[in-house]
Amino acid sequence: MQPDISSAVMARDKYIKAETCYNNLCKSPEKQKYRHNWLNCIEKFQAVYKHDPSGPWAAAGLYMSGKLYQELYERSYKKSDKEEALDLFERIVKRFPKSRYKYNAGMAIRALSMPRSQNIASIKTEDEHKQIKEAVIGDSSNPEKPSIITGLRFWSNPNYTRIVIDADRETSYVHEFLRKDPSIKKPQRLYVDLKTSILGKNTEKRIPINDNMLSDARAGQHTSDSVRVVIDIKSFKTYKIFSLKNPFRIVIDVWGEDTNAKYKADSKLVPSKQSGKIPTSALAKQLALGVNTIVIDPGHGGRDYGAPGYLRGVHERNVTLNIGKKLAKTIRETLGCKVIMTRNGNKYLTLEERTAIANTENADLFISIHTNAARDRRACGIETFFLNLATDDDSILVAARENATSTKNISDLQTILNDLMQNAKINESSRLAYHVQTAMCEHMQKEYSQIKNKGVKQAPFYVLLGAQMPSILIETSFISNYRECKRLIDSKYQNHLCDAIVKGIKSYIKETNPTAFLETDTNKKG
Repeated sequence: MQPDISSAVMARDKYIKAETCYNNLCKSPEKQKYRHNWLNCIEKFQAVYKHDPSGPWAAAGLYMSGKLYQELYERSYKKSDKEEALDLFERIVKRFPKSRYKYNAGMAIRALSMPRSQNIASIKTEDEHKQIKEAVIGDSSNPEKPSIITGLRFWSNPNYTRIVIDADRETSYVHEFLRKDPSIKKPQRLYVDLKTSILGKNTEKRIPINDNMLSDARAGQHTSDSVRVVIDIKSFKTYKIFSLKNPFRIVIDVWGEDTNAKYKADSKLVPSKQSGKIPTSALAKQLALGVNTIVIDPGHGGRDYGAPGYLRGVHERNVTLNIGKKLAKTIRETLGCKVIMTRNGNKYLTLEERTAIANTENADLFISIHTNAARDRRACGIETFFLNLATDDDSILVAARENATSTKNISDLQTILNDLMQNAKINESSRLAYHVQTAMCEHMQKEYSQIKNKGVKQAPFYVLLGAQMPSILIETSFISNYRECKRLIDSKYQNHLCDAIVKGIKSYIKETNPTAFLETDTNKKG
């Protein structure tokens, strides 16, 4: 008997159809003249909520229904349209207090409650109408509303620090490096000016860092409409600054002198007193081209469910955690490497935090585990990505989904990547991806039928940005496909996947250093 299709997946598909209806309406002034066209789109958005009232698409469906009634009211001046809009926005505020639509709904209620003379409906010019309408619905492109700087975060080790400036909406920014000025007792410092911005009331104004490179980071209201963040520098080698979206934040990476080879120089091969043999872990440190520490990153987690499965109740965040834990155990047992998990439980992590963990732990490999998804539930297969400019539409769609952003923002990110490429471990990452993808498909095809090799791809993933080690993102299988969803939640299938990934890692190490495992094998035979 076929299982029920996931309510969340069906709700998402309904939302996409409703959005298409709305986009077609917006493009046609002729269609906008007739009430039934508006009601048709409203009905489609309301169907999203009715299908899955507690699901992840419910608030979006309600909000768009209210928005369309609001826009219809601006044309019809019918009291019933205004009341419908208010009712829908009020339901969002009450039923979805943690949703990002609550703020937009509250702003819409405030606007609809204004006297007619102050309301949107009284605006005469198209430009004025557009400006006020965007302010009401919380459009982040509205240039009049300031961005609120909500926080400063950082991760640090002696030779690398990542600082993140959080904001509630996108804004433009400039940055400049200032050299030490003894005459005014000022150290080296890097500042970032965020335009059309104000400092949040509860934002911490100074965070002490005190590592080998940086003293602290300070935020202040530089002018009435700009915020300045200053980073006081002791010493550094280089830095990079880029922004990410949804939510908007600015990421600052600062590097000191490279000491990644420290353990290689300091470590010595010491035989065990009991067996007289060299431990596998010691061999990994000394021989495997420095592959001593591997960071495993189970994708999504916490409030970020990831892609919903074909089967009801299955979500990407849980599948990736299970696979990640098994993979960590297999790596420790097979390769003797130190393994660090970005999360060991159902914890929410930002994408930039995951890479920061790998960098601050001086990891030698970074492996992010995900499950793929597509609107076409027939889509299936395994593919492995490394960070680079995207070369095909499918890769752009995968990156947009994993980045929780739009394909338009992917275009912006590709521009950012042009500036980051010189420091990225592109060649090593590509080689690692090839070995892992090959091992996975060859191994899984021996154990299971209908395993499709989708190959090695490249795309701009937020989670891989700034990684200072070979880094890959594995789309283990399609959670949106019935057969592969069933397999992904099967412990045996997960174990086979992990065995295959480790084979790929070992193959990568042996190619880069052919003698890496020779002494290990000799010990086993002895």
